[in-house]
Amino acid sequence: MTKAYWIARVDVRDPERYKDYVAGAKPAFERYGARFLARGGAFEDLEGPNRGRNVVIEFASKQDALDCYNSPEYTEARAIRQSVADAELVIVEGC
Repeated sequence: MTKAYWIARVDVRDPERYKDYVAGAKPAFERYGARFLARGGAFEDLEGPNRGRNVVIEFASKQDALDCYNSPEYTEARAIRQSVADAELVIVEGC
């Protein structure tokens, strides 16, 4: 089975409320076996526009990544994130 990754680039506008997103998303991430590989660490801006926070999350499969995104738990958390942050999020299959 090919692993898949969420790659997110995020600018958080309300750090206090963003904590509610993180707490709300946690059950979905646990349910679908998400493994955080990068979460907001230091980065070098090399090309193109950047965002303040970069996240890479590994899933066992593309289906798990999609199911997590569409789960009731994450749908609720996503609404919080979208109200307090600007982001791009893609799912990429691994090699």
